[in-house]
Amino acid sequence: MSEHLNINFRDLVETHKKRVFNTCISFVQNTEDAEDISQEVFIEVYRSLHHFKQQANVSTWIYRIAVNKSLDFLRRKKSKKRFAFFSNLFHEETGEVLHEQADFEHPGIQLENKENSKYLFKVIDTLPENQKTAFILFTIEELSQKEIAEVMKISPKAAESLIQRAKVGLRKKLEFFYGQRRKLK
Repeated sequence: MSEHLNINFRDLVETHKKRVFNTCISFVQNTEDAEDISQEVFIEVYRSLHHFKQQANVSTWIYRIAVNKSLDFLRRKKSKKRFAFFSNLFHEETGEVLHEQADFEHPGIQLENKENSKYLFKVIDTLPENQKTAFILFTIEELSQKEIAEVMKISPKAAESLIQRAKVGLRKKLEFFYGQRRKLK
């Protein structure tokens, strides 16, 4: 707890835990990892609460931590994957593939949209990091461009530009995918 802000940490967690988890899972696309990262977010919040300056909204500050922790996780995962790829790809004796990437299903997506959401999240994952962040915060978390700018520490115009570029990139990739699907039918 921080005397300076007069904030009850438990209330802070209760108020923000669902949105923090949703933000994390939108980035990492794995429930267990999102739970771990969410816990890391609140550990960081607890440790840093006394340093928090009320120049930003508490929720914006927490989003920033959640986004940064999620992106850090993805960077570490990508780095580990590069080095472990060949040694862990095939079973030593049988030569069979050991790990296949499971299709990701966001828990907030309704059943009738599950199939489309799997592909959508795969495509979102191909966006450059800053576009991906802006798009997730805008579309999934429903933050305003001003809030996204605060979370990402950029101007509102830059946030708007990232969102638009993400939409254009996604639209092209999705049009290609659905065009290919129609050809196969």
